[in-house]
Formats: sequence, C-alpha cells, structure tokens
Amino acid sequence: MSIITFALAAVLIAMACIKADRVRAWRESLNPSAPDIPDAAFVAARILFIGMAVIGTVRGFQGLAVEDDLKWSDDELKSAVEQATYELDGSLYRVDEWGEPATHIYEYDTLIESEVVENGGGDAPQSGVAAAAADGNTDADAYLTVSANGADAEFCFHIERVRSKEDDYTPPGITGGEGTYTELGYRLTVTSREGAC
Repeated sequence: MSIITFALAAVLIAMACIKADRVRAWRESLNPSAPDIPDAAFVAARILFIGMAVIGTVRGFQGLAVEDDLKWSDDELKSAVEQATYELDGSLYRVDEWGEPATHIYEYDTLIESEVVENGGGDAPQSGVAAAAADGNTDADAYLTVSANGADAEFCFHIERVRSKEDDYTPPGITGGEGTYTELGYRLTVTSREGAC
C-alpha cells in the first residue's frame, strides 16, 4: 500500500511540473472554443498537487512504519531468543499429578512463544512468533523450531525437564488443611541455537 501511495505522490508532482502553455495547447486541440485558463488557476493547481503529494508521502512513510512494526527482523528475533533462553533456563515448571501443565503454566510451544515476544524489545512486534515442535518430542526432552513473521532466521530450542522434588507444591485444602493433590516440580534446562531443529 505504501508503494502505491509513493507512486501517486510522484504522479502528482509530475502533474504540477507540466507547463501552463502545454496544458493550454492540449486543451485548445481538444476544444478550440473553450475559454482561456488564467495563470492563477495553474498556480492554485500546482499548490494543490504538491500539497497532496506531500500528504501522500507522509502517509506512505507512516504506512512503512506500521508495516515494520508488524514484522520481525532477524536481529530482533535473535536478541529475543537469546534473552528468552537466558530467562527460561533453570525456571520452575510444574505439572499436576496427571502430567498436564499446572494452572497458568503453559505447554512448551506457548511458553517459548510468549517468552520470545516478551523479550522482543521496543520495536519488535507483540505477536507473530511460532514455535513448532519436532517429531519424537517427549515431556522430558523436546526440540522446538522458532520462527517469526518477517524474519528469515529460525532458531532451535532444546528443553530438558529435570525433576525437582523440593519444588513440589501442595495447595491447601478447602478447610485450610493439607490439600488432596500435589503439583510436581521440575526445572527446565533450556538452550538455543540458530537454525531449524
């Protein structure tokens, strides 16, 4: 869309540069009996065309800024992945007694996607990150390829889940005593490297 806006601005500037004598000659060849156009009309038309071209150019640059805000660059993604790896490595991960992620804790793909977006920095988009799990992943050992809208680079996350009994949590029961189920604690070992898994 921005390219079209810039092209229209260029056409308007070209129209403003056409000499009055040339327009008069074209007009006379099409309609010889038409009244003559005063010089003031040409000045007003030039001001209008140039003003519209300036507005179009400003809108075009605003459109480019919006497009940039919606796409990740390779550098933005690399920086976000490095920071996400640092923050996730050694982090606590709990599951319920059935092995499902505990409340407000995510599956690995969602966990990585949200962490990368969170560490994207000021200019990076707040969406557009995807983490695709590799075949053969297990709960204890998983590989995920992370990509982002607009970035050519991909990164491979490796997550190992290590049991940590000291991080088990049993919420209190309804009556205030000990609860009836325990969330099992794990610690994540997270590494990442450039390239798909």
